Amino acid sequence: MTFEELKPKVTDILHHTDTLRDEKLLQLCHLLKEHIDHYDWVGFYFRNGEKEELILGPYAGEPTDHTVIPFGKGICGQVAVSNQNFVVPDVSAQDNYIACSISVKSEIVVPLFVNGETIGQIDIDSGVLDPFTDLDERFLEFVNQEVAKLF
Repeated sequence: MTFEELKPKVTDILHHTDTLRDEKLLQLCHLLKEHIDHYDWVGFYFRNGEKEELILGPYAGEPTDHTVIPFGKGICGQVAVSNQNFVVPDVSAQDNYIACSISVKSEIVVPLFVNGETIGQIDIDSGVLDPFTDLDERFLEFVNQEVAKLF
């Protein structure tokens, strides 16, 4: 399924009025993991109030020990500081990488903005080296723009 074909499915999930926000996000994670071959783990991290740390939100994939990530640590922590997309073609080449699983070869993290403030991010791990393109970035930016409407 292409990103363009997934967009209406993303908005359908997020606009169900009778579903709680975390359930919508969980459904969204499963949708992306199931329909995009190189997405092996899909999850959200959110800023923990005023603290300089991220806490794990809904996700689809193997369980992770990384439920709290300090700002600046790992790819997610770096994105929390930079507020910029971060594409890692090969995680083994990253000094500041927190390994979630030995099967992870690459990662993409896209910040989630609400009213100009970063409140979290979507994090995707892949077991494939260098699978992420500009199309992934644009699609995940679209996903986060839609998710932002829930806040």
